[in-house]
Amino acid sequence: MSKVAEIATTFFGYLKRPDLYPELRRKIWKNLFNRSSALRGKEEAEIWCKKLAVSEKDFIEKILKIPFISFQEIFPQEYQAALQAQERTPVKMGGAGSLSVIYYINEYVSSKSSVETGVAYGWSSFAALASLVKRNGTLFSSDMPYIMQNQSEDFVGCVIPEKYKNNWDLYRFADKESLPKIIAKANSFDVIHYDSDKTYDGRIWAYTLLWDKLRKGGVFMSDDIGDNAAFKDYCESKGLEPHVIEFDGKYAGVVIKN
Repeated sequence: MSKVAEIATTFFGYLKRPDLYPELRRKIWKNLFNRSSALRGKEEAEIWCKKLAVSEKDFIEKILKIPFISFQEIFPQEYQAALQAQERTPVKMGGAGSLSVIYYINEYVSSKSSVETGVAYGWSSFAALASLVKRNGTLFSSDMPYIMQNQSEDFVGCVIPEKYKNNWDLYRFADKESLPKIIAKANSFDVIHYDSDKTYDGRIWAYTLLWDKLRKGGVFMSDDIGDNAAFKDYCESKGLEPHVIEFDGKYAGVVIKN
């Protein structure tokens, strides 16, 4: 598909969804006037991440003080069933992140209320819920519909085991519509995992909103922090002490709120 055809398909996809018109206006504005936001400070962010990065195992054992066993080893049957569910899915969505880190940060704070942005197949949701269900907790998820793929909404969260879905509260809008609805659900949250709008401005907006709703002692995590300098700049502006975790050639950032 040519770039022009892709833009046209996306535009008409949005026109069919009045509930997504606010996001359509933002995308038009971004593409006309703010295209550089996605990669702002990328080079310095990558250098910063590489300097600080540790492995999943080191983070879990040295910072969280929890003996490391991979998520796949803890939940082998559920994990294999999830892989099979993904293989049966006819649409392409985002892949899994650091499932072990997501699971263990929820364990670390004995989370009862967690927020995530970005769902896709639901790998991160699966990892968080595997911890939350032990305490009958809730995962609040924000996921922007996949406009380019007509059937994708039918498969969002497809790898999440059915036995976990009673503890899952999904909001199918862009973050700027979903997140105000989610943060109205609780006074504070135990864990926040950000993995949606990857632009610099989109991250800073969401980080600011979500950090204020994270309880003291809670854990904030953001994926793909080497894409631009938003996570680095936000941590420096707030005087935060981040941990950077390297996984599959990418970087995730984690901050424990003191």
